[in-house]
Amino acid sequence: NILGVIRDHRKLVNTFRLMRRAGFINEFVSISTNMTDRCVYISSDGGRLCRPYIIVKKGQPMVNKKHIEDLSQGYRTFEDFLHEGLVEYLDVNEENDCQIALYEHMISKDTTHLEIEPFTLLGVCAGLIPYPHHNQSPRNTYQCAMGKQAMGTIGYNQRNRIDTLMYLLVYPQRPMVKTKTIELIDFEKLPAGQNATVAVMSYSGYDIEDALVLNKASLDRGFGRCLVYKNAKCTLRRYTNQTFDKVMGPMLDAATRKPIWRHSILDADGICSPGEKVENKQVLVNKSMPTVTQTPLEGSAQPGQPQYRDVPISYKGSTDSYIERVMISSNAEDAFLIKILLRQTRRPEIGDKFSSRHGQKGVCGLIVPQEDMPFCDTGICPDIIMNPHGYPSRMTVGKLIELLAGKAGVLDGRFHYGTAFGGSKVKDVCEDLIRYGYNYQGKDYVTSGITGEPLEAYIYFGPVYYQKLKHMVLDKMHARARGPRAVLTRQPTEGRSRDGGLRLGEMERDCLIGYGASMLLLERLMISSDAFEVDVCGQCGLLGYSGWCHYCKSSCHVSSLRIPYACKLLFQELQSMNIIPRLKLSRYNE
Repeated sequence: NILGVIRDHRKLVNTFRLMRRAGFINEFVSISTNMTDRCVYISSDGGRLCRPYIIVKKGQPMVNKKHIEDLSQGYRTFEDFLHEGLVEYLDVNEENDCQIALYEHMISKDTTHLEIEPFTLLGVCAGLIPYPHHNQSPRNTYQCAMGKQAMGTIGYNQRNRIDTLMYLLVYPQRPMVKTKTIELIDFEKLPAGQNATVAVMSYSGYDIEDALVLNKASLDRGFGRCLVYKNAKCTLRRYTNQTFDKVMGPMLDAATRKPIWRHSILDADGICSPGEKVENKQVLVNKSMPTVTQTPLEGSAQPGQPQYRDVPISYKGSTDSYIERVMISSNAEDAFLIKILLRQTRRPEIGDKFSSRHGQKGVCGLIVPQEDMPFCDTGICPDIIMNPHGYPSRMTVGKLIELLAGKAGVLDGRFHYGTAFGGSKVKDVCEDLIRYGYNYQGKDYVTSGITGEPLEAYIYFGPVYYQKLKHMVLDKMHARARGPRAVLTRQPTEGRSRDGGLRLGEMERDCLIGYGASMLLLERLMISSDAFEVDVCGQCGLLGYSGWCHYCKSSCHVSSLRIPYACKLLFQELQSMNIIPRLKLSRYNE
């Protein structure tokens, strides 16, 4: 809305701000001048990001030490600061014509506002990164995306929940290098990672391209171990003709009078019992549903006893699970609901994904017995060996500083801070290391576990907080020889969940054409996919049926050939739209 025209716009803006600071106008209403449009914009709509700033007058911030003491003793609240005109909210438009100082010593005569605390610039995900101001910015962005995939603790009620999918770390730890944000959001009470001792060195060639070498003894002691919870559910419904689903007891073997293998984990009521180990294709709930569920039509014969057919809920999975708990309740439609929580314990294996808090993700490339791992002169073996080539091009100096601060914190028995634009100074951390007789660069004298000789270089060695990500090779592994096919095209199904085939796409086809491998093309695209025998009439070019052409009413020109089933389907669909595709046959002369 256009509210009016004004000559002295500066006076309007200043008066408006004074009224807002006095509390006559809501603190989230912003006013800003746009010189190019010669307009004063007053915006009060929702969805504008507003941040609080301390107001600066005549080079002095309005908030002083006495105010902070009152706040910490509980005499004042943040709302009082707003109403007294000490702090105000600015949105993006208003920030354009304000001079905001980052720290108190940076205030000049033009400064209008002072940042309360610079690290509040970052959100939750970026606030978890130690020393983010020493990293290249895309690395911090990568970590913001990966921090959401890290396994850890989700809440104190995690053992009572039945989620579709829940990943939990078995021994989560507090990070050695923390930030102010971590304390503010109580991340230390629900952590998502473990402090791993990292040696930055090349080892065995299985650590190329960001792969990690893990210590087998660390895995045995529980490093990176996780629990995967899944659920299976089924409903027992009532139907309109007064029939209902029912759960049958286990089927008994005629000879041994024991339940058959598929029903071996079922209780007498036909539902699996908690604590049992369940294997692929075993039944969790032995459910039966009536064959006729609609109300019969008037005048039709009334059936006697309803007929039932088995529709069991069975377990599908490459590895065995354990039944954690079974819940029976009912939903809004008064149908019974059975929920089963399944548990798997997994230890890290080759192909599992790990990441530090600096966007340095990598998969496990090798698991080495501890006796083959290098060790430092205090006898410590690393949990993870990381290739040094991950640092130079990525410029994640924050990770190097985190290792130094973590090492000093371990020796001192305290946590260091890696808060953005601040944190523990490298100089102080290095002095701590020297005080305990370590090299100030964080490097150690390391002996090879294979030859027993010292390595010819000092190795950068210390603790870094590592996260285990939810991408595990067990959930992604997929291969198939023969398997299910789609009904319509008779081609292999698609996707891992349906046990599908691996598609040789158009670009792969182009490569094979480039090589001239025509028989390989034929095999991949037809023989291995949907080869189909058809009878074709050489006279009219239409498809026949069992050696007989219905169009010519003869069988003398009918030949048999193999084409893809999808091709035959296309011909028939074209014929249904009055388009006749004719196949021209020519004799193949030897």
